Amino acid sequence: MYKISKAPKILVVGDLMIDHYLWGSCERISPEAPVQVVDIKNETSALGGAGNVISNLVSLGADVDVASVIGDDETKDILVEMLKKLGVGTHMLLFENGRKTAKKSRIMASHQQIVRYDYESKNDISIENQERLQKAIGNTVLEYDLILLSDYAKGVLTTELTSNIIKIAKENGKLTLIDPKGEDYSKYRGATLITPNKKEASIASRIKITDDKSLKIAGEKLKSELKLDFVIVTLSEDGMAIFDKKMTKIPTIAREVYDVTGAGDTVLAALGIGLGSGFDIYKAVLFATSAAAVVVAKLGSATASIDEINRYENQKLNSDIESKIITANELQKIFEHKGEKTKTVFTNGCFDILHAGHIKYLQKAKNLGSLLVVGLNSDESVKKLKGSSRPINDERDRAVVLCALGFVDYVVIFNEETPYRLIQQLKPNILAKGADYKGREVVGSDLVKEVVLIDFVENKSTTNIIKRIQNQ
Repeated sequence: MYKISKAPKILVVGDLMIDHYLWGSCERISPEAPVQVVDIKNETSALGGAGNVISNLVSLGADVDVASVIGDDETKDILVEMLKKLGVGTHMLLFENGRKTAKKSRIMASHQQIVRYDYESKNDISIENQERLQKAIGNTVLEYDLILLSDYAKGVLTTELTSNIIKIAKENGKLTLIDPKGEDYSKYRGATLITPNKKEASIASRIKITDDKSLKIAGEKLKSELKLDFVIVTLSEDGMAIFDKKMTKIPTIAREVYDVTGAGDTVLAALGIGLGSGFDIYKAVLFATSAAAVVVAKLGSATASIDEINRYENQKLNSDIESKIITANELQKIFEHKGEKTKTVFTNGCFDILHAGHIKYLQKAKNLGSLLVVGLNSDESVKKLKGSSRPINDERDRAVVLCALGFVDYVVIFNEETPYRLIQQLKPNILAKGADYKGREVVGSDLVKEVVLIDFVENKSTTNIIKRIQNQ
């Protein structure tokens, strides 16, 4: 479960807009033209563009300020009021004569979008306002944990302003996370990370992404040429790809999809919350994946809260328990993709009747690293070790019970009397065994960097439990 101990303070810079919805029903075609007639029943508005990033940040508990330029018109009054209701700091919000405050109106009938019409300006903001924004950000940058740039190519994040914001952040040790737009990403050079989708990454890298190989080439090219710490490519139903020292793919979370509007904004916001709260990049991406799964199940630009994400994680855990039971070959691929920063822990046993001693032992094993794999002796293997009367529970039942433990990440069943070949294949960082192995050779110790012996809870064993039952 995710817990944000201290709300990060985040500055959002980018193109603000209003997402306007006219909701109705359609029962006939117009006699004037071959178009649907929509009977409007309701009208709603929400912050869009960089505003949707802000809404998501507030929903996730962040303290947010915004820096942007909008028009000096009636629409701007509605937008400013919406920001103030969220408690967002607007002291770096500038107004420009002759500019339109962006408003995108969608006509919805029976939850289907019929048409959208836009009222907006796309030209660059004035040089004067670029300079005013840059100065304001430079004067306040130390107040923020990180800066998010939400670029919708509507003229706020000009090439010069974007480059200068990244430079200011870097000089002051602040992270810059960017949702990019356009064909030329050179203005994002030196940022902490960018989050293009697969199509955007393909266009910007000039590499047609058709498989993992071309994805790897495109992502590594963007990271190298733009001198970024990370590139995160969102892959729709295929999850996300993180480019750190190597490419790591994070699979998507299965969820019924109603509307992907604003999902990219949620990803950017969740990454900001995660990294601003001290998560490493992999945990931050997993968090962002869960947040996106929540919002795509809603209609229209939507937000996710920590409670919603944790409820979803609980549902996923309950429905996907048996997905933790995995083959050695599948697990090997996962280990290879996890990267050097993920400390893997391996332990093994029969776990015939799970008891408190097992629970405490496995919990201590998990605390040694970030990913715990339990090698489970198969029924055939247990009979060789314990005799023909064992196991009491078959291998599938024993595996499912282990999977129900939140601190067990994967369970792999093996047939041999020892897990030597399994350890040889997986190459975990740490091998955990019971303290009764003190002074004895631990199988697989020659294959790992570290062996840790964990104390057992006294008088807790499956054998003792079976004896007590037999004596009843």
